[in-house]
Amino acid sequence: MAKMKAAVVNPKVNGFVEVVEKDIRPLAYNEALVEVEYCGVCHTDLHVASGDYGVKEGVVLGHEGIGIVKQLGEGVTALKVGDRVSIAWMYKACGACEYCNTGRETLCRSVLNSGYTADGGMATHCIVNADYAVKVPAGLDPAQASSITCAGVTCYKAIKVSGVRPGQWIAIYGAGGLGNLGVQYAKKVFGAHVVAIDINDDKLAFAQETGADFVINAAKEDAAKIMQEKCGGVHAAVVTAVSKAAFNSAVDAVRAGGRVVAVGLPPESMDLSIPRIVLDGIEVVGSLVGTRKDLEEAFQFGAEGLVVPKVQLRTLDEAPAIFDEMRAGKITGRMVIDMHKGASGCCGACGGAGH
Repeated sequence: MAKMKAAVVNPKVNGFVEVVEKDIRPLAYNEALVEVEYCGVCHTDLHVASGDYGVKEGVVLGHEGIGIVKQLGEGVTALKVGDRVSIAWMYKACGACEYCNTGRETLCRSVLNSGYTADGGMATHCIVNADYAVKVPAGLDPAQASSITCAGVTCYKAIKVSGVRPGQWIAIYGAGGLGNLGVQYAKKVFGAHVVAIDINDDKLAFAQETGADFVINAAKEDAAKIMQEKCGGVHAAVVTAVSKAAFNSAVDAVRAGGRVVAVGLPPESMDLSIPRIVLDGIEVVGSLVGTRKDLEEAFQFGAEGLVVPKVQLRTLDEAPAIFDEMRAGKITGRMVIDMHKGASGCCGACGGAGH
């Protein structure tokens, strides 16, 4: 049986990962085997490895994968061998419920998620459901595409949900790998004026380089107060930061009729002033990654050069170190594992043809 190398949740489920060798199981109906080229590392992977969403011992992490289809299972019609495709958070939905039938498939109650309830893309090989693997357009660098597969599409969808229109103001809370892509989509795709808020000056400097109209270090200044003074309050705010304080600030930063879109997942509850919500008509909504169509659109804007993820390539053997750096808050941009970088030997899944 063919083998693969993979980064998995360790038996202690304590936030540390280990790289192991695993068998590649046979393909089921409508599945395809993908040889992974790149897989980004997301903060959600750290949550899964830490058991924050339940114990997932041994699961292969990763939902920012890009790779080449090498083998098709019975019944596959959506893909062909040689296609470059995504390994995204949505591994598979039921396709028949009210959410799947109304363009809200990310809310499907029977959904399986890559790197969480199904083995993900932080491995040399990954099995995907052919109907949920989105093709990567020609002209989009696969390493950059990996970041769009989760971080990019999540921000793209959240900005869609925000309802911001060209020329309006939007605040992006959190200017890391996720939020920086949000700045780019908001500015270059939606034509909005953008405020980036973070507590890290390096991340804020990069946000300004990539399109933010102005930036605020929330550790040094009252972000909401500054936005109310400078632009009369923002029309919308997208909160990617894993911080209760960021959510509270966002509610105070929007103008009357504004909308706050929740993306980050801090464990606490946010504070909401009921009079403020009612009297100023403030909306607070959640946005969960994106649909296959959202990802197709997000990929296309990347292929057109409107959005350029900042990626740093690492090896699969460095996965444990990457998680340590993420835990310590040392990462700017997106860490992306190059599955061929530093790899040795052939696992045999390619039939001996090489990689």
